[in-house]
Amino acid sequence: MRLKTVLVTALSGVVALSASAVAEGETTWPAIKSPYGIDPEIEARIDTLIDGMSLEEKVGQIIMAEIQSIGPADIKKFHIGGILNGGGSYPMKDPHGSKLLWVAAANAYYDASMDDSDGNAAIPVLWGTDAVHGHNNVIGATLFPHNIGLGAMNDPGLMRDIGVATAREVTTTGIYWTFAPTVAVARDDRWGRTYESYSESPEVVAEYAKEMVVGLQGHPALENAFGAGATIATAKHFIGDGGTSCGDDQGDTQVSEDDLKALHAPGFFTALGAGAQTVMATFNSWNGVKTHGNPYLLTTVLKEKLGFDGFVVGDWNGHQQVPGCSISSCAQAVNAGVDMIMVPTDWRAFRNNTLRQVNKGEISMDRLEDAVRRILRVKIRAGLFDKGRPSEQPLAGRTEFIGHPAHRAIARKAVRQSLVLLKNDGVLPLSPRANILVTGDGADNIAMQSGGWSVTWQGRDTKNSDFPGATSIYSGIKTTLEASGGAATLSPDGGFTEKPDAAIVVFGETPYAEFEGDLETEAGVDFESEAGLNALRSLRDAGVPTVAVFLSGRPRWVTPEIDASNAFVAAWLPGSEGGGVADVLFTDENGAIAHDFKGRLSFSWPKTPDQQPLNIGDRDYAPLYPFGFGLSYVDKTP
Repeated sequence: MRLKTVLVTALSGVVALSASAVAEGETTWPAIKSPYGIDPEIEARIDTLIDGMSLEEKVGQIIMAEIQSIGPADIKKFHIGGILNGGGSYPMKDPHGSKLLWVAAANAYYDASMDDSDGNAAIPVLWGTDAVHGHNNVIGATLFPHNIGLGAMNDPGLMRDIGVATAREVTTTGIYWTFAPTVAVARDDRWGRTYESYSESPEVVAEYAKEMVVGLQGHPALENAFGAGATIATAKHFIGDGGTSCGDDQGDTQVSEDDLKALHAPGFFTALGAGAQTVMATFNSWNGVKTHGNPYLLTTVLKEKLGFDGFVVGDWNGHQQVPGCSISSCAQAVNAGVDMIMVPTDWRAFRNNTLRQVNKGEISMDRLEDAVRRILRVKIRAGLFDKGRPSEQPLAGRTEFIGHPAHRAIARKAVRQSLVLLKNDGVLPLSPRANILVTGDGADNIAMQSGGWSVTWQGRDTKNSDFPGATSIYSGIKTTLEASGGAATLSPDGGFTEKPDAAIVVFGETPYAEFEGDLETEAGVDFESEAGLNALRSLRDAGVPTVAVFLSGRPRWVTPEIDASNAFVAAWLPGSEGGGVADVLFTDENGAIAHDFKGRLSFSWPKTPDQQPLNIGDRDYAPLYPFGFGLSYVDKTP
């Protein structure tokens, strides 16, 4: 067991801030120094470009459309600045198509944007993708543990390796912008995006954010900024998405400005300090004001006080939620400081309305040109004007980098280090020479162990064959045992004819993403599925030692399951490398411990179903397992 007492003290001070509301504008925000800075040569180049652009070209640059609703000809005609593929969206609408289809699509969009035969400026279109735990939209990609698991592994340095590997796989498909890292500090585990948060602790999030940005983008001090295999990073979502009341996704974060800064901003401080070039605006409100329409947060705080000189991108139709706006019209968001509006399908109408708003003075030319300047600055810094076609880049089309063994090895290490042992009465570690029964709906289910944002947006409607090269938890156990003379039997119902030496029950949450994963306030964090509990009790009654492996995107109230098991492992959402679970559960063939449990809780574990919000530093802090808890093989459950 290890508890980060220094962090407890620090966060106790943070929580104390909530006692006094601070008026907007009284909080002191730090000036963040970017490692890039303003380059006069780049600014002069931007001046020349803007001077030669028509109003239509300028408006086009601030619009982002989804690839299913826009073709290359539209890019050329309307001078669109950005495109994205949403969760579960693929070129040619074929998830199983050749990886080269991605590069071909990237080439087509790029060529259209650089075609200046009509006398317009050649400005490369920027393609973004939600590579939030690996290049998760691509069949066969390495899927790393979701952020909640990474936060538990106590290894910020490994984050840089994960960022590098992710960027390599993304650029292999001709894409150079990823909407990561998520630097949310989840403060209520009912939130459906809790697993996208590294921790309830802002200090942990800050440590991880900077390393992920450096991994994705490179860094001037390392002389590899935006080099081969690098992407543009996005710090998201600015700001307070993890602090909404009752964990309501896209809801209202009701905190003072001091609390907003202390709890929800540290990840942005370090991400911007590491050079993150884009920031995504959040869906949520702050004290009743939607952030997409909040000039104080997006312009005064982010751009002026923090000194951010990259560009702000909106979230999926997030501007629609601003009062007075619709999907196809929102001068308020542009004026508030959103530089590139993500309007996936209604981009034509949005473009036409924005043109009218500029002509009528509802959006000033200065504001429009500031947005364009920021977008061009990032495109130039990242080398998009000078690198040539996506297919001409060093890793483009190198399909062997998708799910590369070196990347999978990094992911497997992350899985090992993310596992948190909550209970062990001596049954672990298991012998690889034993006869092990494996059961539970998560045992041989790669989709379930990967969670949301895995091939599809919600992570559902997939099967194991949609994850070529991946390893289920059962498969990893089977391989480990067969290599040492043991045996693994997969039993869907937990039944057996010959009594096993031990049983591993893998169960947990079914995949979800965003608001679809929100838990009802009344239910709290109670885990209501009975299948895992019934299996544990049945095996216990049969005298079989049981190990529970719980798959989840957040702590849940599973005290009955913990009580029914001999050992209980919080495995979070480990991703494609399920073999990492077996690495820790079993000794080597000689009985020595090859990999001990290193994971420690980066989220407090609830004692009761309704114990939310539950965070270190709370006045009545009384979790079942505290922040920082985690057993190793030298420990037994107290």
